[in-house]
Amino acid sequence: MTVALCPGSFDPPTNGHVDIVERSAVVFDRVVVAVVANPSKEPLFTADERVRLLAASLTHLGNVEVAAFEGLLVDFAESRGVDVIVKGLRAVSDFDYELQMAQMNRTLRGVETLFMPTNPEWSYLSSSLVREVARLGGRIDELVPPPVAEALKERLK
Repeated sequence: MTVALCPGSFDPPTNGHVDIVERSAVVFDRVVVAVVANPSKEPLFTADERVRLLAASLTHLGNVEVAAFEGLLVDFAESRGVDVIVKGLRAVSDFDYELQMAQMNRTLRGVETLFMPTNPEWSYLSSSLVREVARLGGRIDELVPPPVAEALKERLK
């Protein structure tokens, strides 16, 4: 059984995140979505809230679990029996950062990272952009899963 790990801050989860997880769930036997509990930025949603939002957005996938973690990603990966890390890439700028992370993770624990290009439909989408649109009262319903849209509207009212 091949286990993939899709890590991120997911603050908030977007349709682009869901797309990467859905596509990973087709390729791998099991997918663990790992929510960074202590990102360096101040999150809009707590780690537990982000886990709940992702879980509610991924109920249609039977081989996916969502969990929060703190510390090194490779330690969490090892504790979950992960074979490979999957990272979605929107642009070359994502690749520059993610390549360094992939090389560090491989150096630390030998875990490989696979890069999955974002679906062109979502290539412009980022959590920070969704937060900004939501804060300014813009329509986000087509950018995020329904549970996330509801939570954003509630949080920012």
